[in-house]
Amino acid sequence: MSVVSICIDVADVKQATQFYTQVLECTIKQEKADSTELQVENSTVYLIQKEENSNPLVKGTASRIYQRHWTPVHLDFHVDNIEQAITLVTEFGGEVEEQQSGDWGSAAFCADPFGNGFCLIKIN
Repeated sequence: MSVVSICIDVADVKQATQFYTQVLECTIKQEKADSTELQVENSTVYLIQKEENSNPLVKGTASRIYQRHWTPVHLDFHVDNIEQAITLVTEFGGEVEEQQSGDWGSAAFCADPFGNGFCLIKIN
């Protein structure tokens, strides 16, 4: 059986820990100087402090950027109260880019304070 954990690079692990615990209801399992291990339901999320503009690749050249960026992989957080979660996203330094709703429920397309995209989802 495979186990999936999620690693998120951030510029400030203390700020990221506050964002993910207060906004997305993750719980802290372990904190270190440059990383935090979080739990959300049956998933483990690692927040790892990495310097902006550092190269994340073993081969190739790229730079970590913490302004809003796109990646083909993102996280969906299913929430009970999407309006409250949206308010907390902006209160703790994130951004809500778009909202959609329909007979299926609601979604908010967001970014954390480090430009990492995620969605808030409320299914009816």
